[in-house]
Amino acid sequence: MTAQNSASLTLRFATPADAGALVAIYAPYIRKTAITYEYEIPSVAEFAQRIRTYSAKYPYLVAELDGIPVGYAYACPLGSRPAFDWSVEAAIYIREDCKGMGIGKALYQKLEAILKTMGIRTMTAAVASVDHDDPYLTNASLAFHLRMGFVPVGTFHHAGCKFGRWYDLTWLEKGIGCYENDPPHPKTVHETLDALENTET
Repeated sequence: MTAQNSASLTLRFATPADAGALVAIYAPYIRKTAITYEYEIPSVAEFAQRIRTYSAKYPYLVAELDGIPVGYAYACPLGSRPAFDWSVEAAIYIREDCKGMGIGKALYQKLEAILKTMGIRTMTAAVASVDHDDPYLTNASLAFHLRMGFVPVGTFHHAGCKFGRWYDLTWLEKGIGCYENDPPHPKTVHETLDALENTET
């Protein structure tokens, strides 16, 4: 899947071969911010396994500018019990020097469209947040999710400790489907793509 969103921005599905480039995007978030609660930068092999695990069922997207990865977004399970199957947790990371270019919006719009086609009903996001000025965290991610139509549903206070400081975790949700009784079970991203290709042929 490719989608041309501007003269040079392309979205496609990630593969394990993208792990090195995506770790490079993710690493500054670990080293310099509390946006992620992760402490150690994952190895390329570990990150490649994350891509394999999540993309087996859900969309895992990469944004490229002139063929260079500059951001990624993915969905993963909200919970392990079967009643959670209609809901996902979404995450997004943009290269430091490419923020404010609309890349995050393009990634989330494509992610949402695919999830909706799969039969997912609810997207959620867990966002680190603060109620004061902080050198390691702003509320830019929270503001981004609000602009994308997410609604805050609750905050865990002092949920994580990083850089010797305590941070909150705000959960947000966005309904992207109908909540009818006895909904059909969601398809995997691969089943969805196969169905679309069969429809087009």
